Amino acid sequence: MSSAGQIEAVHDVIVVGAGFSGLYMVHQARELGLDVVGIEAAGGPGGTWYWNRYPGARCDSESFYYCYTFSQVLLDEWDWSSRYPEQPEILRYLEFAADRLDLRRSFSFDTRVESMTWDDDTSHWIVRTDTGRTLAATYVVTAVGCLSAANVPAVPGLEDFGGDWFHTGRWPHEGVDFAGRKVAQIGTGSTGIQAAPVIAREAEHLYVFQRTPNFTVPARDRPMDREEWVQIKSRYDEVVRATKESFAGFPYTPSSQSALELSDEERTAVYESLWEEGGFKFLWGGFFDLLLDERANETAAEFIRSKIRSMVHDPEVAEKLCPTGYPYGAKRPPIDTDYYETFNRDNVTLVDISDDGITRITPTGVETAHAHHDVDTIVFATGFDAMTGPLLRMGITGRDGLTLEEKWADGPTTYLGLQIAGFPNLFTITGPGSPSVLTNMPTSIEQHVEWIAGCIDDLRRQGQQVIEPAQDAADAWTDHVAEASQFGLFNRADSWYLGANIPGKKRVFMPYVGGLANYRAKCEEVAASGYEGFLVSP
Repeated sequence: MSSAGQIEAVHDVIVVGAGFSGLYMVHQARELGLDVVGIEAAGGPGGTWYWNRYPGARCDSESFYYCYTFSQVLLDEWDWSSRYPEQPEILRYLEFAADRLDLRRSFSFDTRVESMTWDDDTSHWIVRTDTGRTLAATYVVTAVGCLSAANVPAVPGLEDFGGDWFHTGRWPHEGVDFAGRKVAQIGTGSTGIQAAPVIAREAEHLYVFQRTPNFTVPARDRPMDREEWVQIKSRYDEVVRATKESFAGFPYTPSSQSALELSDEERTAVYESLWEEGGFKFLWGGFFDLLLDERANETAAEFIRSKIRSMVHDPEVAEKLCPTGYPYGAKRPPIDTDYYETFNRDNVTLVDISDDGITRITPTGVETAHAHHDVDTIVFATGFDAMTGPLLRMGITGRDGLTLEEKWADGPTTYLGLQIAGFPNLFTITGPGSPSVLTNMPTSIEQHVEWIAGCIDDLRRQGQQVIEPAQDAADAWTDHVAEASQFGLFNRADSWYLGANIPGKKRVFMPYVGGLANYRAKCEEVAASGYEGFLVSP
């Protein structure tokens, strides 16, 4: 039944989110002459960089390719200050992009989607917000990010804690003063690895609660001057082409060398050089088989362990920080600034909770099976309900009253990570089943936005309006994503790629590991064939 009587306005496109993907999607829709509006829960543009203001927050892709490449104006007018910019600078960049392209006027900020329902009578999505508005649109594009649904673990007693607690993904805009405080940091993923060194410099004492140690390599951040940017921009066409043609959106020349074909001394020399250079190149730029062969991977893993042992003064602490039991790179590999060195500080204690976890939060601290730690402040660096969480929290209902929760009860199924069978005209930027989180995100985002915009434009030219995947095409793609995840070592760890960090979540490997270049070619092939695998109607 139509809900038209309650509708405030009908648009061509509603975009949910105002980060990298939402801003570009609104821009592309406006370039096509579409009536488009954006909805954003935050008070301004920025997406993940609006919310993630925790100490030490910075990107882990290098600045010269962690950016938009579609606009020559943006490329010409913006220079990053360093190799790995911190959160405030990335937020300023996205605000600059929004202002330079005049995008703010298309968004309603401080507005959260409460429900989205497909209306078969009108072939519209009915979108209701927490501000009491009801809008309709032919197409909805979710640009909510893969890592935006904060995961606060259900630890008994948290409601009785007498101090302050924070989640890194919802950090207070005014910051947090740790001076004179005893702080518990729970979690040692990418966020915890960035935050711990900064918190330790401010706090009276920092307790780092670690369930699983993580592999991390140095970022080697450094300032970048104008002369360096002139050189980079002179070859920017080459950089953009390299990111688009690469496996993961990084403009590195792929190695054809196996880690197993060198002597120990030769291989160590390569690792030493990559360690000094820093960043993701340690994983992607040295040997081609680190994520394909367990023996090759172990050479990199043991090299990192040797570095941990050399940097951390206390041998017992060093061993607790050494990851074992899963391959390097099977979890998203963090990069750091002085993480391991932080554990040499007198005011930092590593608390191993690998066996029994945290028993409860008390009014005065954190209790484990072995001890009680008195703290004033708790920082949850516990990540997100990745990829599916942001979508499931929007109350999406498709054809015949089928909710997305019901559709994905056994794990997410999509076609190309772009659409879901039974949910017509709903596009999911970097959705489950696409390379997304295994890549440099802006590269994947631009590819998805351009494909979606091209699809909508093609439909309009053909006099068509409704598009959704055939169920058999979605099933076949989901099976292919699952089969691809068995190739190599990606599936050999309990990671958030599988949803392993969320109790009760169905364990399904969500990103596509077939590589960004192969994926891009598949998407282009589908579009060129007249959208094979999709059902299209007026």
